Amino acid sequence: MTSTSASGLARFNASEESAALAELHEVCASTAWARHLVAARPFATPEDLYTASDAAMARLTAEDLAEAMAGHPPIGRPKPGDPTSSREQAGMAGASDDLKAEMLELNLAYQDTFGHVFLICATGRTGEQMRDAVKERIGNSPEQEREIVRTELGKINRIRLNRLVEQDA
Repeated sequence: MTSTSASGLARFNASEESAALAELHEVCASTAWARHLVAARPFATPEDLYTASDAAMARLTAEDLAEAMAGHPPIGRPKPGDPTSSREQAGMAGASDDLKAEMLELNLAYQDTFGHVFLICATGRTGEQMRDAVKERIGNSPEQEREIVRTELGKINRIRLNRLVEQDA
């Protein structure tokens, strides 16, 4: 553990409940997930935090997952002024206009099929990889897709939690 992550984790462990919940809401929009992590504090290591996050993610209901997904913009359309979604979706930034148009079409088809945004851990993925993933996943059953979304959210949360504990006080 770096000294930055040690001090960032210590700061998170010591923060007031409302401040910790607000920080966690920036990581994941699920209230149930955030409440579980706040209740599990203090964490000895960042890995303990990530393990608790995974456990909380595994227990989320369909409604909790829907709440978490609502905090994510569609791939190819990061929230204006949101550096997190822009950074995570960087693989679409340099995509051709044709690929961007295709992703918009696929996002809409996916949303029509499943009733929620297509969610993938986009960090490090190219626009083509994200397009191929939505094409592959659109044929899934709602139950299969819900579990894939749960896994993808877990990956996103780990990346974001890492950034949270790397922030120095």
